[in-house]
Amino acid sequence: MTPTAAPTLKARVAGFLGRTWARVGYAYHVEPTWLEVNRVSIPVRGLPPQLAGLRIAHLTDFHCGGHIPTGYLEDAVGRTLAERPDVIALTGDFVHRGYAHVGAAARLVRRLSAPLGVFAVLGNHDFSVRNALGFRRHRGLHRAVADALTAAGATVLRNRSVRVGPGGGLVVAGVDDLWSREADPAAALAGECPDAPRVVLAHNPRAVEDFGDHRADLVLSGHTHGGQVNWPGVGRVLLGRKAKRWAAGLYPHNGGHVYVNKGVGFGWRFRFATRPEVAVLTLNPA
Repeated sequence: MTPTAAPTLKARVAGFLGRTWARVGYAYHVEPTWLEVNRVSIPVRGLPPQLAGLRIAHLTDFHCGGHIPTGYLEDAVGRTLAERPDVIALTGDFVHRGYAHVGAAARLVRRLSAPLGVFAVLGNHDFSVRNALGFRRHRGLHRAVADALTAAGATVLRNRSVRVGPGGGLVVAGVDDLWSREADPAAALAGECPDAPRVVLAHNPRAVEDFGDHRADLVLSGHTHGGQVNWPGVGRVLLGRKAKRWAAGLYPHNGGHVYVNKGVGFGWRFRFATRPEVAVLTLNPA
């Protein structure tokens, strides 16, 4: 039997370039709008029996703008409603840049409904903040977004909490975006019974690092987009070291959990191994 010759350097380079080009094409044309629905069971200590099985649909990072197909965002809303959630949680970055698409974001939210309510917090783009320095290009943008979402039927939680469910047995709290410099976890989390199960909405998952001893059974966040790129052999190249700690998915934290959603939209049209998502989280007794 004749032994198979090892590939030449030219063949190996050609193979590498071919695979890379195919991945780039896929990352631009396919994955940015290849939405997945992820269903996760969350154990919650002290969850009242009447709340067992409560379903929360979580969407984040629409980034409404001319760069994202409207039909794709409408499909994300339709797939969310098809899950028949009890609560819908929206964790920020409704608009990508400026005031132009505030109305489009509100029209999407207006289509959402759930028996126990639609709740929202604002993200750094809604505050027109692009980095941790907190500089705002449009200082009033967050108020315009919050007003539009409220008019569309969402309850916008700016450092406050509400009770929902039978007997008000579940606390839903919301914390302003970390980079906005208006985040006040104590105001959002200190005002309710510490024995009540608590779901907290916070756009940036690193906000949990400032929660201290306040109870947070399930924190819902976005912001990272999962890094948008999880390149083979390299990883999540667009996330810094601290952000990688909260890249995507479910993390245990202080007796509860943090779920970091990869987001529906994108800032630039490129995703690899980080498909956009709708998350459906079911609460069950721990």
